Amino acid sequence: MMKMMKPLLGLCWVLVLVLVLVLTGRSSAQMPHRCRTPALLSGSMSVSAREGQDWVLAKYRYDAIGQRIRLWEFGQVQSKSFHADMLFLFREAVVYSIDYKNRTCQKNPLHTAFHPSHIPHNASLLSQVILGGSSAPGEGLLVNTWTGDVPATAGKYLATVTEFGCIPVSTLYYTPKTGWILTSYFNAVTGIEDPEQFFPPPFCAHADTKEEQLDFFSAFY
Repeated sequence: MMKMMKPLLGLCWVLVLVLVLVLTGRSSAQMPHRCRTPALLSGSMSVSAREGQDWVLAKYRYDAIGQRIRLWEFGQVQSKSFHADMLFLFREAVVYSIDYKNRTCQKNPLHTAFHPSHIPHNASLLSQVILGGSSAPGEGLLVNTWTGDVPATAGKYLATVTEFGCIPVSTLYYTPKTGWILTSYFNAVTGIEDPEQFFPPPFCAHADTKEEQLDFFSAFY
């Protein structure tokens, strides 16, 4: 009898070990991980600051491979309305302000380094929730919200991205200088439909470079 029990006990231990490995694999697979936004992304966004007194609505094209961003936007900052069409070429350290109506172009030095959109390595997971309905499989959108600090600006942030694909959903950013800034993303699609949007139009070829240096946030004021 004891001889029969030893193989059975050995088999039980194997089954327990397999079960532990399976459960551990499931737990690690379900645990949200810090991620990087797709290298090519198109969509729209809204930016709100000063309790909604300043706001911007924009379409964007994001190319992390070529380090390029294109923005078409309009909004209101400090009670003044504006619209802009801006092309940021980080590798060339140049930003173009384009006016198709008057066929004019302004070229400025760009002193901002390109930082791919991602969840920083030191971010902490705040929550994982389902946006929308969850009564049936496939309903709703599973998202992760991460939080962290930005020592360079004494700031802090809350960044929400999709669990699958790492598509940006919203970002809440605070610094003592700016207060809270809310950015919401929508209509996001991976890929770039027309890569020509990352090239300045022909009438920009002879644009003089201005002395004033701009950064990426110049697009929002």
